[in-house]
Amino acid sequence: QVQLVESGGGLVQAGGSLRLSCAASGRTFSRYTMGWFRQAPGKEREFVAAIASSGGSTYYADSVKGRFTISRDSTKNTVYLQMNSLKPEDTAVYYCATDRVVRPNSHYEYGYWGQGTQVTVSS
Repeated sequence: QVQLVESGGGLVQAGGSLRLSCAASGRTFSRYTMGWFRQAPGKEREFVAAIASSGGSTYYADSVKGRFTISRDSTKNTVYLQMNSLKPEDTAVYYCATDRVVRPNSHYEYGYWGQGTQVTVSS
């Protein structure tokens, strides 16, 4: 059984930064891809970033490339999403997810999800 708990969301002005954390329980953490997705009101869930089980490969949506950085600390069973230069369009609920996946950017492939954390960017 895998459980994910996100934290670090909040309200920030445009141009500011936030760091999201996702703490995972379960011994499979080191073997699974970790992903971040977001969902704004009235919109579909969209891919943000993902990191391979080894931590050697990272993937980003074009909309966040160069601004967001995903990383993982296997000693703490935690994945992070550093978000810089935030924009109002980044406002959404951010979800952490994990599983063995073929396509890291597809939310359909992830079987384990956190409860989400709200990020609000004011203009």
